[in-house]
Amino acid sequence: THYGEAVENNRLHRLWDKLTESSAYNDKRTAVQNFNLANKYKKRGLALTPVKFGISFTTTFLNQAGALVNIYTDGSVIVNHGGIEMGQGLHTKIRRIAALELGINEEHIRISPTCTDLVPNTSATAASSGADINGMAVKNACSKLKSRLADVFIEKIGDTSVPDKDQIRFENNRVFLDKKKGISISFEELVNAAYRERISLSATGFYRTPDIHYDRDKGKGRPFHYFAFGMAVSMVEVDTLTGHVKLMSADILHDVGDSLHPMIDLGQIRGGFIQGVGWCTTEDIKYDAQGMMLNHSPDTYKIPTIMDIPEDFIVNLMDHVPNPNTIRKSKAVGEPPFMLAFSVWLAIKDAISAIDGHKTEPEFSLPATNEVILQSVEKLRK
Repeated sequence: THYGEAVENNRLHRLWDKLTESSAYNDKRTAVQNFNLANKYKKRGLALTPVKFGISFTTTFLNQAGALVNIYTDGSVIVNHGGIEMGQGLHTKIRRIAALELGINEEHIRISPTCTDLVPNTSATAASSGADINGMAVKNACSKLKSRLADVFIEKIGDTSVPDKDQIRFENNRVFLDKKKGISISFEELVNAAYRERISLSATGFYRTPDIHYDRDKGKGRPFHYFAFGMAVSMVEVDTLTGHVKLMSADILHDVGDSLHPMIDLGQIRGGFIQGVGWCTTEDIKYDAQGMMLNHSPDTYKIPTIMDIPEDFIVNLMDHVPNPNTIRKSKAVGEPPFMLAFSVWLAIKDAISAIDGHKTEPEFSLPATNEVILQSVEKLRK
């Protein structure tokens, strides 16, 4: 990269092979060409764009997080962490992480509101790193609690010959030594036993992203823990008389590692992409001569609506791509899909270029509003 960081686990080639096949890219390209030959005033465009998005704060010290996990004698758990839930599903992911780490049902876990009197010195929930760093902090706290409970488990079953606590598994609301031997205790029973032994059922967790560094003065280093990859194919139809654009289809394939929560990740990809479509097509900021913003409200600042979502909108997660050294081998999903909306902008450019048979590259800017499109069309026709 321009930072001098090597790109590891590059998945763009696999994404290309899978998406060009699943989206029928070559067939769509042929169909677009045939449509453009048969239509004078309406033109279609097609574009495929990839994304390679670095995950971590480039301000290195922000890559840290804390958590507090409390277990109660009824087997319930309250988790507090440093991330802010703003509709992206962070609390749901953290709840699932805690459930998987402790081996209990999610219904037994509650996430308490983020508050700095419980988890101090929180980093911003930004850089798509919320689940990564806070999830690892929760895992760290859960690991401490499991280690304490494992000691109680060994004492309770009367088998001090257990050589390694890793043999003890927390699954399905029970704690196992070895399923074949059938030795198990319910999670709630073990928690009560620990309480009676005066073992702490509260633990703090902490995480700092490893192996990252960045020299801001030189612009060099390894600022990112890993890269998220994705790819999109978008097809549009442009009315060259009005500048109106119809997004006909969008096919997206995205790499989220082993997804923590597929439904949340799919929703984030769809939402991020459509947000990006707005930035690329309608969200133009205008000022008057005195510097006053003219389009400062929903009446004048045009964001995408449900009418702008393509009828043919296919989003898939890449299969079997575990990410090493991250929370449960997952990847961040917040910001990377936003960048895939460039495929829409480039598809519009491709459609305009079809006016003269792709002999001239259109003069074109962001965002591609109706006015920008009409100006580009007129310049090309002249």
